[in-house]
Amino acid sequence: MTAEQLCRLIDRLYKALTKPCSSKEGNPMNGQWTGTYSGTNTGRLVADLDDIGTSYAGVAFAYDSNVSYPRTFAYVELPKQQCRFTQPVVLQPVERGTGQFVTKDQLAQRFPGVQVPEHANTEWEITPKEISLSCRTNIGTNGVGKMVKSEGASPSTLKARADVRSWEDFKKFVLTLEPYRFAFRGHGKNTWRLRTSFHRSGRASLIKFQTQDVPALHRHLSGLTTHRFNLGDPLDYAAFLNLAQHHGYPTPILDWTQSPFVAAYFGFKDLSRDDVPADQKIRIIVFDVKVWSTMLERAAVIMPGFLHMTFLEPLATNNPRALPQQSISTVTNIDDLELYIREMETTHNKSFMFAIDLPGSERRLVMQDLALMGITAGSLFPGIDGACLQLKERFFDL
Repeated sequence: MTAEQLCRLIDRLYKALTKPCSSKEGNPMNGQWTGTYSGTNTGRLVADLDDIGTSYAGVAFAYDSNVSYPRTFAYVELPKQQCRFTQPVVLQPVERGTGQFVTKDQLAQRFPGVQVPEHANTEWEITPKEISLSCRTNIGTNGVGKMVKSEGASPSTLKARADVRSWEDFKKFVLTLEPYRFAFRGHGKNTWRLRTSFHRSGRASLIKFQTQDVPALHRHLSGLTTHRFNLGDPLDYAAFLNLAQHHGYPTPILDWTQSPFVAAYFGFKDLSRDDVPADQKIRIIVFDVKVWSTMLERAAVIMPGFLHMTFLEPLATNNPRALPQQSISTVTNIDDLELYIREMETTHNKSFMFAIDLPGSERRLVMQDLALMGITAGSLFPGIDGACLQLKERFFDL
């Protein structure tokens, strides 16, 4: 099977697994909501809600401020057209770090003498921009919290450097950067926000993604790859998701590259040769992976019981595109990455990320330079598709 046929299969599979949003209300609730809670304990609240037609269903998490405590989540379903309602929920503790369920016996061993609630009565109040929540558990503990909806779908607010404004400036500047310290990502417009393809799809529940999408992908793709991916192996799991990502399936992975010039190619490649608006800017995002990975906690799984953005270099198993693209990836359970990164910059008093905006009008010069460097569709997308696209760029676009 060719790469093109694999892409079409993945696209059909995604459409079969994803229900279109049927809500006609002006302020749909699907997406990620985040906030804090207080009461018997304090911590962070996160709700990942998907539109399932008659309601919004997903998972609500309580991440206790005490990192030694287990995390707690509950499956929730919010009825549409109701601003206030009550809902009993079953509370499921999970181990921080692994995201694995913790049994009652395991809890008793790790927290002797400590009562852990098993269910709670919750009260919800919903407005277009805020969810207020209160709960009382079966052991008498209580809490109140508020969450606001992610702004991941809003335009980027990241400011570009003022000292790099042209392709010539860019080439000189990136050669001053420490090799392999930074990751780069190209955006065709400087208004595009940093966001994974999974979250751009309108879905939010990664629990559902892990329990529904991944097994279905594994069943369908296993017969098309020479390697049988073992989803119980973290390295194989990451490589499998990266393969699906590179063939068009929405995942919680965000693609980066260790090459600023490969990033520039992806930023400029889809621009029209003749109809580039005079004010259109191409954006190259530069991220300090070395400092970020040193200062922030890495996650071993997608849902580890805390919010994270983790850099990794997945194995290039059955994925010939990864190596020529000098691929590096982030996996995350966060919708609005720009906001999260700004929060971490404030918390740690460090600058992790900046942007460079280049004129879209320089496309012809940029693509010619990149071709001389050997950065073309043919080199980045090995196979017939890439070879044809390379010749199209040469004879039609340049």
